[in-house]
Amino acid sequence: MLSLTYLAAPEAGTTEPHNPIIPAWEEIVVGSIAFIVLCFILMKFVFPQMEKTFAARVDAIEGGIKRAEAAQAEANQLLEQYRAQLAEARTEAARIRDEARADAEGIRQDVLAKAREESERIIAAGQDQLAAQRESIVRDLRSEVGTLAVDLASKIVGESLADEARNRGTVDRFINELGAGTAGGR
Repeated sequence: MLSLTYLAAPEAGTTEPHNPIIPAWEEIVVGSIAFIVLCFILMKFVFPQMEKTFAARVDAIEGGIKRAEAAQAEANQLLEQYRAQLAEARTEAARIRDEARADAEGIRQDVLAKAREESERIIAAGQDQLAAQRESIVRDLRSEVGTLAVDLASKIVGESLADEARNRGTVDRFINELGAGTAGGR
C-alpha cells in the first residue's frame, strides 16, 4: 500500500518527498517557455536559412544539370559537325585520289606514246641506216663481183677484157640478170 500514499496529494504543511515521475509545475512552465522560444528562433532564423540553403542547392543541382545538358547538346552538335567535316574530308580525299590516279594514267599514256614514238623513230633510223649500208654493200659487191667476173673471163679467154667490159656494161648486165634470176627463184 505504499504506492497509494505516493499518489495521494500532499497535505499542506507537510514535507513529503517529491515524486520524481511528476515534474514540478514551475519546471513545466520554464520548459514550455524555453521550448516556445527555441521553436520561435528555429522558425524565424534557422529554418529560413536552411530553406535558402536547400533552394540554393536545388538551384545549383538543377543548374548543373541544365548546364550539363546544354554542354552535352553542344558536344553532340560539335560531334555532328566533326563527323560532317570528316565525311567531307574523306570525300575530298577520295576525289583527290581519283584525280591523281587519272592524272597518273594520263601521264602514263603520254610516256607510253612518247616511248612508242621514240621507238618508231629509232626503228626508222635503224632501217634507214640498214638500207644505206645495204646499198653500200651491194655497190661494193657489184664492183667486186664485176672485177672478179672480168678477171675470171680474162683468164678463160686469155685476153684483157677489162676495158671492153667497162665500155659495154657487160658486168652490170650480168649482175642485173643474176639479180632478176635470184628474185624470181625466191
